[in-house]
Amino acid sequence: MAKAADVKNKDEFVEGQAYFCPECNRTHTKGKIYKEHLNYAQTGKFDENSKENDYNAEQELIEAFNEIEKEISESEFEVDADVEEDIDVEEDNNLIIEDNDDAIEDSVKAVKKLPGVGEATLNKLIKAGFSSLESIAYTPPRIIKDESGLGDKTIEKLIKASMEQLGLGFKSAEAIWEHRKNIARVTTGSQELDDVLHGGVETGSVIEFFGEFRTGKTQIMHQLCVNVQLPKEKGGLEGRALYIDTEGTFRPERIIQMSEGLDLDYKEVLKNIIYGRAYNSDHQILLVKEATNLIKEKNIKLIVIDSLIGHFRSEYIGRGTLAIRQQTINAHLHDLLRLCDIYPDLAIVLTNQVQSKPDTFYGNPLRATGGNIVAHGSTIRIYLRKGKGEQRIAKVIDAPHLPEGEAVFSILESGISD
Repeated sequence: MAKAADVKNKDEFVEGQAYFCPECNRTHTKGKIYKEHLNYAQTGKFDENSKENDYNAEQELIEAFNEIEKEISESEFEVDADVEEDIDVEEDNNLIIEDNDDAIEDSVKAVKKLPGVGEATLNKLIKAGFSSLESIAYTPPRIIKDESGLGDKTIEKLIKASMEQLGLGFKSAEAIWEHRKNIARVTTGSQELDDVLHGGVETGSVIEFFGEFRTGKTQIMHQLCVNVQLPKEKGGLEGRALYIDTEGTFRPERIIQMSEGLDLDYKEVLKNIIYGRAYNSDHQILLVKEATNLIKEKNIKLIVIDSLIGHFRSEYIGRGTLAIRQQTINAHLHDLLRLCDIYPDLAIVLTNQVQSKPDTFYGNPLRATGGNIVAHGSTIRIYLRKGKGEQRIAKVIDAPHLPEGEAVFSILESGISD
């Protein structure tokens, strides 16, 4: 058989075999235009039906793409309209709490400038919650490795560079005092309780409220979620609250009552409380880790855990599990303490249960659950007990800067009060 390039007679073109097309001035062997150009090689003209079918198919494809683009553009317009509507609503209310998009962007840029940080490394760090120099510098290398999957040498370089840029090291006591003078505080709603705490619940600390049932632990947590949204001149931090509920005791209707007691728009107050229900101890730990990415993004100024010990107490049963339980609680508390170091304007409050010590013959047999691990992990510890009627008594048990003292407060329908 003659080569395709040597075929000159139209009758010698055979379908299925290679042929030289005089229209393209090239050899065809297979492909979607094979049949159409074979017809031209044989007859000297194109098959009009084939051309028309190709044209129709092309037009249908173009129309389909146009429809898809139209649907996408319409959906984007609807999203933008919803966003604009939300912005208009926020501007009309007395509580305007904005997201910190600029602060997040600045933190990410600082991390990106670290030596050896490319796009892939940056994405791993952000996904694992290490989106700032502080979060990298204050976190142990093992935890960064477990969360991000980066190598030991890379993590070592990142931590060293972050520490150098932050200037971590020794400071004078005078510098620490200047920082302490500017610490913000959230009012509890009770002036007497605020006085015992020297102004209210302070930021940069883990504050533990423990006591029996009906002593006001959850009520104080609800009140703090409302008060943290107040302007600073009224005892707030102008921020949002993140509420981790381990016992299913969070009640929006109680937030509404407290908001109305302060003449606030309860709809806006509810919007500014981010709620998470922890269904087991592992989920509780995970929610705290996920909170890292929300703090700056959502302007979180208060984290509530109600309660700390509930799931651990029910899941780790018997003395054989005591060691692993205490180790897990210790790591959980240090996650919280680390958040206070990374975000100095963040306050963390948690509630704790009590247990009875049967060998106590004199004095109060009740002790906070969790033992020395929880005692050492909390910055300030407050013991709550019942008083007369709606009165409750709060006693400062342990604080590095506060003397022991008691305050009497009441739980009213409008919230915590003297």
